[in-house]
Amino acid sequence: MQYIGIQTQQSRNNFRSLLLLLLFPCLVIGLTYLFCFLLHLLAYKDDSMDTGLLMDYSTSMFVHLIPYVIGGVLIWFLIAYFANTSIINSATGARPLERKENKRVYNLVENLCMSQGMTMPKINIIDDDSLNAYASGINKNSYTVTLSKGIIEKLNDEELEAVIAHELSHIRNHDVRLLIISIVFVGIFSMIAQIAMRSVYYSSLTRRRNDKGNGAILIILLAMVVAAIGYFFAILMRFAISRKREYLADAGSAEMTKNPLALASALRKISADPDIEAVKREDVAQLFIQHPGKQAKSALSGLSGLFATHPPIEKRIQILEQF
Repeated sequence: MQYIGIQTQQSRNNFRSLLLLLLFPCLVIGLTYLFCFLLHLLAYKDDSMDTGLLMDYSTSMFVHLIPYVIGGVLIWFLIAYFANTSIINSATGARPLERKENKRVYNLVENLCMSQGMTMPKINIIDDDSLNAYASGINKNSYTVTLSKGIIEKLNDEELEAVIAHELSHIRNHDVRLLIISIVFVGIFSMIAQIAMRSVYYSSLTRRRNDKGNGAILIILLAMVVAAIGYFFAILMRFAISRKREYLADAGSAEMTKNPLALASALRKISADPDIEAVKREDVAQLFIQHPGKQAKSALSGLSGLFATHPPIEKRIQILEQF
């Protein structure tokens, strides 16, 4: 694998973060116009309306609708962006780990940070006997390393140090910032799609009692279709984030600890039981050192490999053993 320096990786991740931030409003604007166009197309499907007039009506509606759409999405994005730590902790069941609870973990993190000249991140714990870990945050004030109870108890000092170094590498490479932005974007379209689906369901119940409101159901169905398209493209944006980030974080761990075999041994133990019961969201699962669900057990071949958020752990171990 071609060597990529830390400065190059940071620059690439910063560029990808900026690209996601620019592409997302373009996607929202495009989908809003598509909604306006489809709505007028269905409304006048029985009339021989000129295409130019149809576009004019759609554009007029778009101009009136887009400020509200952008405003709503911007508010949601700001809330998610600044409250991402609380949202992720809730999705993973993480809580702060106090120094008096486990001085061993604090000593390992502090020693690694001092050796790299890094600011000490916050440390969280997941009360789960499975073995897994992740890093999160968007700046020095929110950077966090989260470890499961199982990984703390079942790894020796060298293995645990290697795992912590892997997560610190994600912070140093700015991987976590890029992943947080992708999680926020996917979450926005997921929320819109869920609202549309629930609206269709409740509107259907209402129509059974009162056989009216077909127009409202049509609008909600259109919103659901557009939201589904947006969710699909947001998922593609997420998969555009290279899985090489895990290889690079593994290499960063080997560089920090000078002990690649310790991480290889840790990954082998993690692969036996990475499942964190609290983690249900696929977008959050990509943060972990190993996918905490069914994907971890798959062969990662064919389509499953194409849409996997992590490279095969066996290959990661093999590369580490070749260092």
